[in-house]
Amino acid sequence: MFQVLTAVTAMATLISQNAVSKDRGEKIKRKNPDLDETLTLDVLQETKNSENMTTVKPKKKKKERKEDKQAETEQAIEMKKLENVLFGSLYPVEFGKNIEEEEEEEEESALFFTDRSANSVLSVYEEDAKTGEIEIVATEDHAPRKPVWVDEEEEKTNINISNVNRLRKIRKEEDKKLISGSEYVSRLRAHHMKLNPSTDWARPDSRERIYNSDDSDQENGDFDGILQTMEDLVVSGSSKLLPGLLEYSRLVDANAQDPSSGPINSVQFHRNGQLLLTGGLDKKLRFFQIDGKRNTKIQSIFVDDCPIRKAAFTPDGSQVILSGRRKFFYSFDLVKAKMDKIGPLVGREEKSLETFEISPDSKTIAFIGNEGYILLVSSKTKELIGTLKMNGTARALTFGNHGQELVATGGDGQIYHFDMRSMSCFHKGVDEGCLTGTALGMSPNGNIFAAGSDSGIVNVYNKEEFLGGNRKPMKRIENLTTKVDFIKFNSDGQILAICSSMKKNSMKLVHVPSFTVFSNWPPANKALQFPRCLDFSPGGGMMAMGNAAGHVLLYKLNHYQHA
Repeated sequence: MFQVLTAVTAMATLISQNAVSKDRGEKIKRKNPDLDETLTLDVLQETKNSENMTTVKPKKKKKERKEDKQAETEQAIEMKKLENVLFGSLYPVEFGKNIEEEEEEEEESALFFTDRSANSVLSVYEEDAKTGEIEIVATEDHAPRKPVWVDEEEEKTNINISNVNRLRKIRKEEDKKLISGSEYVSRLRAHHMKLNPSTDWARPDSRERIYNSDDSDQENGDFDGILQTMEDLVVSGSSKLLPGLLEYSRLVDANAQDPSSGPINSVQFHRNGQLLLTGGLDKKLRFFQIDGKRNTKIQSIFVDDCPIRKAAFTPDGSQVILSGRRKFFYSFDLVKAKMDKIGPLVGREEKSLETFEISPDSKTIAFIGNEGYILLVSSKTKELIGTLKMNGTARALTFGNHGQELVATGGDGQIYHFDMRSMSCFHKGVDEGCLTGTALGMSPNGNIFAAGSDSGIVNVYNKEEFLGGNRKPMKRIENLTTKVDFIKFNSDGQILAICSSMKKNSMKLVHVPSFTVFSNWPPANKALQFPRCLDFSPGGGMMAMGNAAGHVLLYKLNHYQHA
């Protein structure tokens, strides 16, 4: 507009200097159709008046300036409202004041403002009318934040989380299958927070700690930091193993660097969870460092005159006891790296010491002898310190009550409880439906024990009820069809492993709290072959299984975090 007015003024000056006819003025009007009629008449009038040489100022210019100023004022007010909506009103706009008055008040009160950046506690600065001093007053805003939008269909919708395998990990109770839509959303968010924890610098509480002093943290007890997230309140503890499917992954074979040329009869983890021993009929005792990737071989010891039937660490981890179908057994000192041959035992005529168990306190080694005898040998002196007698033949042993009790079963189908302090039997009971007992296993806490028979049946008993006269098992597991050779509880007693070496892939893992078998074990590809032995790592994260082909299969149990 300003350029157009300038052009008109210049043209008017030229016209006043050179008298232009009326037709000339009409041509100018036709050449400038954008100019209004008023401007054209003013130009023609100025051509007639040769005395007035000043530039004509349009009448609308002052009006347009006023409109532009008013538009700028309205725009400033709108921007101020937008800032108040987005960032909060630090200087609230009062009705009846124009923008100039508000700007003056802002300059005067720029040093004092309302802090809304932290919690619901606001610092409000008020001036005392009497003293003129600034007084700090703390007020709390109790109004809870409401969601912008709520889906009413979430409460009406029910979701079955037991049908989909991926949703079973968000269950809190085993028997509860249906949850509401809102509960489903909250559990998914909690599970996402568990799998993807945010970094410290992105959390609001970490930024608040920068401005909070140590004294304020001690006074408040740092409760705000605890309540910033609901993760620990919503997500269930990771110690509870759920039934149904067992989450596991196959790792490199434990003895991949040196496989055995004969069947593996013993595998066991050291108490540190990193060292694994293997022993078999090839007469070699091997040690591997287990990391799940390379499983480096540490040492191999060849025992010339004894095919290894069983090898085991003592619970204190200082030595290894190994035996076979011989009158003697061997003791290998891990510290001195020295192998000692012990036996035959004085006063005994046993031709085989192939089956034994070591007490949890590492003081006693119990060997199965002839005609129902159990031979007790000191692990320190390697001398015979006593014997225990059963009516039938002895087939399986296990210790309980921190080594103060010994449980045995055998050919008469009964279960014997011996007191190791008095060297006597204090209880004997019939294993229900069992003709010949072949395997025993005791849970880590000693509350329950499992007994296997030659028919493939595994009975799980409550120890106190069994000693009290109740011979009814808690659970009767009938998943195996051949003789049970091995029973083993894991470190926390939630998994029970049972296997039979007479049938291919004949191994089951039982969820102890519910006494149900994991449906995805054994693997469908029959990779287990003929299983013969198994052991869990002390932390529960690893499981090693030896088979008749000379391989030690290694698995990672994803539920457990430590090996």
